Amino acid sequence: MQLSVIIVNYNVKYFLEQCLCSVQKAMAGLAGEIIVVDNHSSDNSIGYLSPRFPEVQFIANKENTGFARGCNRGWQNAKGKYILFLNPDTIIPEDGLQLCLAFMESHPDAGAIGVKMLDGSGKFLKESKRAFPSPMTSLYKLFGLAKFFPRSKIFSKYHFGHLDENENNEVDVLAGAFMMISKKLLEKTGGFDEAFFMYGEDVDLSYRIQKEACPGTEGNYKNYYFAGTRIIHFKGESTRKGSMNYVRMFYTAMSIFVRKHYGGSRAGLFNFLIHTAIWFRAGLSALSGFIRKIGLPLIDAGLILLSFWVMKNIWADYVRTDTAYEKRLLWIAFPAFTLFYLIAAYYAGLYDRWYKRTELVRSTLIATIVLLAAYALLPEQYRFSRGIVLFGAILAFALISILRWILVMTKVLNSTSGKEEQSNIIIAGSAKEYDQTMQLLKEAGLHQRVLGRVAVQENDETAIGNWKDLEQLSVTIPSREIIFCQGALSFADIIRGIQNLPRGMVAKFHAAGSSSIVGSDSKNTSGESVSIENGYKLADPYNRRLKRLLDIGISILGIITFPLQLFIIKKPFSFFANCLAVLFAKKTWIGYARVQKNLPPLHPGILTCNGIPVSAKQQFPDESLQMMNYWYARDYEPTVDLKLVWRMYRKLGE
Repeated sequence: MQLSVIIVNYNVKYFLEQCLCSVQKAMAGLAGEIIVVDNHSSDNSIGYLSPRFPEVQFIANKENTGFARGCNRGWQNAKGKYILFLNPDTIIPEDGLQLCLAFMESHPDAGAIGVKMLDGSGKFLKESKRAFPSPMTSLYKLFGLAKFFPRSKIFSKYHFGHLDENENNEVDVLAGAFMMISKKLLEKTGGFDEAFFMYGEDVDLSYRIQKEACPGTEGNYKNYYFAGTRIIHFKGESTRKGSMNYVRMFYTAMSIFVRKHYGGSRAGLFNFLIHTAIWFRAGLSALSGFIRKIGLPLIDAGLILLSFWVMKNIWADYVRTDTAYEKRLLWIAFPAFTLFYLIAAYYAGLYDRWYKRTELVRSTLIATIVLLAAYALLPEQYRFSRGIVLFGAILAFALISILRWILVMTKVLNSTSGKEEQSNIIIAGSAKEYDQTMQLLKEAGLHQRVLGRVAVQENDETAIGNWKDLEQLSVTIPSREIIFCQGALSFADIIRGIQNLPRGMVAKFHAAGSSSIVGSDSKNTSGESVSIENGYKLADPYNRRLKRLLDIGISILGIITFPLQLFIIKKPFSFFANCLAVLFAKKTWIGYARVQKNLPPLHPGILTCNGIPVSAKQQFPDESLQMMNYWYARDYEPTVDLKLVWRMYRKLGE
């Protein structure tokens, strides 16, 4: 057997689906095998993929053992002369494996080879070729000198910036995302060092490969960067780059490598630099994470309070100079106004993953209108000027807008600026592929955004244009997203095509026979997938917030009226315990009829979505319960929860 392809998967089933489609095409004509090692994914990866790829060997780990151990388990079960370690978030061309094998056969001193990698937007990934980390190399990278001098042999040595990305070269480190190596050499080196959980294991193996003597030559094995083929590596799907987890794992891996291979004062200096980097990057990551998850509402609250207080002082000093405002009243009113604005902002989606200016406008308008209306109903002694409320809201809006702009510019927040244009989609494929992709988009609820089909054949005049003329089409057609359908177009065609996309256009990929579409805007943003799961209303953050609000509201009402419930509800004390469990997000009032991994996640329910207490025995077969879960998630409406709670009110303690 010529080749064994080893893929370690963790919770990226749709990216893996596209990857396997491309690998199967590339394996045509080769004697080989594909082995997927699943690291205990929670997204039902094996259940979803194994029926679609019966010829692929799936190995299921009972826990997440890490990338290195997963790779080792894969190649130890492999039969190929050569082993290819491949990431699940990659797409390879049809001729890629044959070209790599030919290079290996013609270079006896090649211990391992890597290839030219592109991110999801077609940009070259510098990680394709790297040097071994040294104190000075790492220092230049840490302080940004590599970024300022990208072609320097000294300052940009970490990514071998002086080497042409379009030429074959001998390098130090190959990326584990695509690393081809002979099985004999793997057996000599022992494979990946399992002390590395994730990151650094490719650096360590690359180092040990170069220490092995190459039979038939006077030197050792070499690592080659092979520019004769290229792949797409969406990058960072399993662990989001920039997260605290990424920082911890990456720099811990570097520290392990240094302790293992460097000695003396060099190791001491390097470890000092690494730990400096860990604390520096961890601090930035922690600050960024705090702002995104917790700090942002707190900062907003401070800006809103400041705005009302400043406007009160302006109003008292320059507008209503004869009016005295009771401080005790202001100390109650302003925090109450602030809390109301924050609640409105939360339910408008202002604290979602993406920042949208429209959400800030909407939440400010709704909160201001409701406050002014409620203000008018207050007794005279509790009122002060409406102008303070109105102009305080305007000032708060301005300050929060400036804050969001700063956070977007510094990339602490992701903005959806231009998303309205990007949401318009064109599809590159044949008429049949267009219909199939439209059906998938329809199931995902995204078909309304499609503007039309782009032809992939020269004489096809039934489309709005040809895929080779995207630059001209982008001027006249308001689309910023293209879905490439593999079929009439080869994977190799698509990989070449994304390198020439018009500026600002985003690409996604759909392989023939697959049930998903995947893509990623850049190496720094986690990828996105489109599948039938996108069509679940329960997956929408807005609906999830409403469901949580209902849970909280019902729980608080149940606790307040508990003495009354003693005479109405069966098992009232269990009901009280359920109220507390739901209030503290341990349970939800309405949950699934049975555990199902491929649906939007929910806490365990008090009642199931078919209105039966969880403790009661279901009279329906599993297939029916699965369909009930599916319909509940797909068509979710908050009123459904209310109706079920009302209907089963007396049994909420069971």
